[in-house]
Amino acid sequence: MNWIQYAVVTAFALAAADFFVKLAVGKLSNSVAVLLYGSCTFLTGLIWVCGGQWGRGVPQYAQTLGILAALGVGVAFSGVTLGLYATFGAGVPVSVGSPVIRLGGILLASVAGFVLLKEPITVRYVIGILLVCGGMYLIITR
Repeated sequence: MNWIQYAVVTAFALAAADFFVKLAVGKLSNSVAVLLYGSCTFLTGLIWVCGGQWGRGVPQYAQTLGILAALGVGVAFSGVTLGLYATFGAGVPVSVGSPVIRLGGILLASVAGFVLLKEPITVRYVIGILLVCGGMYLIITR
């Protein structure tokens, strides 16, 4: 269950990102915000690869599909960043906007997993999805 530790740390990072976006809204343009986000992610990647991976002799490789998928991640997260700034800039509280965006993303990713990747659907999972939908409704209509 090592992945749970990574998931918990990632959840904290995601929560911090949403919180910092909310703090930054109105204090810089969305364009500057995305530029700063991209600069930080580029620098983090550069340090990871050059300092951490190459420095330890970890072989690097890239297949075309992997490159395209990684570029898709970058474009998607840039869209997430823009969407967060636009959502919070519209005055939506972080306690409403963040869960709706994240849970909506979870639902869409689940559908993609079922439809495109042929992942299994269980009764427990369907119950979980229904609870997520109910939770989103309660958050939106609070």
